[in-house]
Amino acid sequence: MGGQSCRSVWSAPRTIAVACAVMTLASTAGADPCRVALRQDGNAGWTLLRDGHPFRIRGAGGEGSLETLRDCGGTMIRTWGIEATERRIDGVPFLDRAHQLGLSVTLGLWLGHERHGFDYGDERQIAAQREMVERAVRTFQHHPAVVIWGLGNEMEGRGDNPTIWREVNWLARRIKDLDPNHPVMTVVANFDAAKLAAIEAHAPDIDILGVNAYGGIETVPDRLRQAGWTRPYCITEFGLNGPWEVGLTPWKAPIEPSSASKAASTAQAQDLISEDARCLGSYAFLWGQKQEATSSWFGMFLPTGERTARVDVMQKSWSGQWPANRAPVLGQADVPFAEREVRQGEPLVAGIRHVDPDGDPLSYAFEVVRESTDRREGGDAEQKPEAVRDAVVHCRPDEGVVEIRAPSEPGAYRLFVTVRDGHGGGAVDNWPFFVRADR
Repeated sequence: MGGQSCRSVWSAPRTIAVACAVMTLASTAGADPCRVALRQDGNAGWTLLRDGHPFRIRGAGGEGSLETLRDCGGTMIRTWGIEATERRIDGVPFLDRAHQLGLSVTLGLWLGHERHGFDYGDERQIAAQREMVERAVRTFQHHPAVVIWGLGNEMEGRGDNPTIWREVNWLARRIKDLDPNHPVMTVVANFDAAKLAAIEAHAPDIDILGVNAYGGIETVPDRLRQAGWTRPYCITEFGLNGPWEVGLTPWKAPIEPSSASKAASTAQAQDLISEDARCLGSYAFLWGQKQEATSSWFGMFLPTGERTARVDVMQKSWSGQWPANRAPVLGQADVPFAEREVRQGEPLVAGIRHVDPDGDPLSYAFEVVRESTDRREGGDAEQKPEAVRDAVVHCRPDEGVVEIRAPSEPGAYRLFVTVRDGHGGGAVDNWPFFVRADR
């Protein structure tokens, strides 16, 4: 794809880390469904009880390795739709494999979005959606891995349409009629006082509020308190600022945080989440990899499976221990053409160096990629842009240097570097630039 790989012998100072404990495997044979309840502790706090025992959500959202989640001290995986149950992991159905690993599941029930053409006033669409929800609950309510029903994800739009919330409430009530053993959570795209008021007025049967929060996550507890929200909540997506919350280049390309910054912001956000007694826990985003604005913005893993430093900081939070081998992060970057215009075919040089906490030698792969033109809303699937063939001329990783040639076609691009430590850790960083047309 036009990239070039190099091997570096430069090493960072080595540090000592300790491996986390591995949970005991469980079997689904003869297992009973768990019974889940919510307990209010005093006037402010809430506790989730699983079979009568306090259960803290140490979760992630996505389709990354369940074994890694378990090994890191995670307790729960969140899905967005019922189709996740069709996945097979090592030949084992998804829910069965999660249970074998001692993991619980927030099983998503996807609800239609108006921007996708779903009409909450259309009786036929509503009937079909109700049938899907009921069928899913009847099918999976007895599975021992299921702990919470995740009813919808950001389907509320602006959040001021009472018709949507009344339907959400109808579904929540129906789920609890069919299955009194598991609470129902609905997930919103952040919130304001008006959205919370609409939920209070029209969806009182929702047990848990799920909040997808990126920038401004530190304000969530106070804003909920000021709005008078008294029910329990969780942070259902978090980790770093989204592409809609960061600075832009002059050509409106979002400037992606570095791998080091992502790890730091994820750790800080998790610490803030843990401090509020009303919060049942959190789900780090994204336990996997996807194209959204860029191919590396939210993914906590590389496409080839290596974990990033964001996985490491979640393990430290969940288990109290760093992994035995930690992932590299960006240390220094001298990219003179970042966020600037360059000439067609112009030779460009950058100095880039990553730091590995364990002193492992690092391999570097560089590529120049077109800026995404398939930008969507709300995390909808995007097409990954192509890399530019032969744009990388030479790299000298021992010196932290890469030489590229600006593409001949005008437009917006990014220089990507993918770094691997040879022990299952990796990092991705990128810098946008723009090739102007020669006059």
